[in-house]
Amino acid sequence: MRKGTFFCIDGHTCGNPVRLITSGHPYLRGHSMSEKRQDFLQNHDWIRQSLMFEPRGHDMMSGGFLYPPASEDGDASILFVETSGCLPMCGHGTIGIVTFALEHGLLQAKTPGTLLLDTPAGRVQATYLMQGGKVQWVKIYNVPAYLAHQSISITVPELGELSVDIAYGGNFYIIIEPQKNFKGIEHFNAADILKHSPRVRDAINSKVQCIHPIDPSVQGASHVLWCGAPQNTNSHAANAVFYGDKAIDRSPCGTGTSARMAQLFSQGKLTPGEEFIHESYIGSQFVGCIEKIVEVAGIPAILPSIRGWSRVTGTSTITVDDDDPYAFGFQVI
Repeated sequence: MRKGTFFCIDGHTCGNPVRLITSGHPYLRGHSMSEKRQDFLQNHDWIRQSLMFEPRGHDMMSGGFLYPPASEDGDASILFVETSGCLPMCGHGTIGIVTFALEHGLLQAKTPGTLLLDTPAGRVQATYLMQGGKVQWVKIYNVPAYLAHQSISITVPELGELSVDIAYGGNFYIIIEPQKNFKGIEHFNAADILKHSPRVRDAINSKVQCIHPIDPSVQGASHVLWCGAPQNTNSHAANAVFYGDKAIDRSPCGTGTSARMAQLFSQGKLTPGEEFIHESYIGSQFVGCIEKIVEVAGIPAILPSIRGWSRVTGTSTITVDDDDPYAFGFQVI
């Protein structure tokens, strides 16, 4: 039988939903969070489907579970869940989960103001400012980001030929900058993004391989990052990130911002220590920075940081019972 009751804290990070699930954690086998992620996908994915898909969630829903640290010096571990699966890393999700957990007393930092978090993608550090019981901002020091493929040519129905880069920032991102057959997201509506993104993703995944050199369980270009002109005068760039089957990130996307900074660094357009204000499709902003230059299995990479904010919108108790014909959710595509 697959049933359970799950208490959730709901909110958003710069507009994109985050659901922190605080009960009903399944026991996960494995030493690292990468191994535990594989166990969850193989044996407990019905929980993700129940809590992320309709009728208990929606196409943009994402969130995660807090677990004890998988390392000796860690403060906690995070397992990310969303409609598209269990991501290796989620930036907006980390910012939201840290915010909600701190404000509700579910997480205590060994060193005040700093958290060491174990994620399936690796170690992530988070710093934060808490005033009056509220977290004002969270800054995450993400896993190393790097450019995986450059100037890949694909042909997309209705658009024609596109040249794209692929960068890793915790997930693999297909980055499409303005060019002859794509003038920028300011010339695309949401329907255009939802229509063309799956075609771009399919074309790329049939042409090139995206496999993390250290953890081969992280593979496949899953996200499409469309670039364009920002709405805010102080933003340096804007994006619309497509993920899952029909989701557009309402936040500027933390791992996407990391991937974009890695791409810009490879182009000589962004230097270490330089502030990078990245804007979402709805105009919300993350503040990014290249903290230092590193390597990933001999590949030049950056250590990116992302600063953003989250707000709690409510709490809920969700019941899943397998005698419900829609217990494990559905999508209308």
